[in-house]
This record gives sequence, C-alpha cells and structure tokens, in this order.
Amino acid sequence: MTLHDELRLLPWSDSNGKPCFLSTDTAGGPLSRLADRTESAQLDSGAALLEQAVEVLANAKAEPKELHILARDLTNALRDALRIAVSRGHRLPEPTVTASGGGEGPQLPAAAFG
Repeated sequence: MTLHDELRLLPWSDSNGKPCFLSTDTAGGPLSRLADRTESAQLDSGAALLEQAVEVLANAKAEPKELHILARDLTNALRDALRIAVSRGHRLPEPTVTASGGGEGPQLPAAAFG
C-alpha cells in the first residue's frame, strides 16, 4: 500500500483495536522494517501454531479447554495472516497488460515476486 497516494496497513492495531497505517514514500524506513519483521514473526508463529494444532487434533483425548485455547489462538493467527495478505496485496504494483493482446492476461514484473 505504500504507493505515493496510499497508506500501508500495519500488522498491529491501536489500543482501541482500530487498524494502524503508515504513510511513507520509502519502503526501507525504520517503521517499515519493524512492520516487515512483525509480519514475519506473526507468520512464523502461525506456522508453529498450525503444527501444534495438527498434534492436538490428532489426540482423541484432547480436553475441551485445550481445544478452546487452540481455536482462540488459531483465530488470532488467521486474523494476523489475513491482515498481512491485505497489506501485501495493496502494495503489489498494478499489473501491466501486454501490447500483443494475445489473451495471456495481465503480466506482473519479476520484482513483484520478491
């Protein structure tokens, strides 16, 4: 979302639960780097939680309280992942259409894939 006229959705909320945004023309500023590290940590945490969920759900004797905690934690991890996906999606460059009109659809530059 850091196009010149847009804001970047940050991977955290304010104390009232409202989304936070960053307005900047540079992707490498200190707050952008903090947001990138936070997103990475949230995704790593979600991946670890998914592994834990597989183990808990494989246990037929899992306690209801354990399942409730797992569901709560998975919900939070999914919320984080969706916020990251929205933020990153808004920061993708606009697709370019080839002049050939060969029906190939929009083309993204290689830089869009990291």
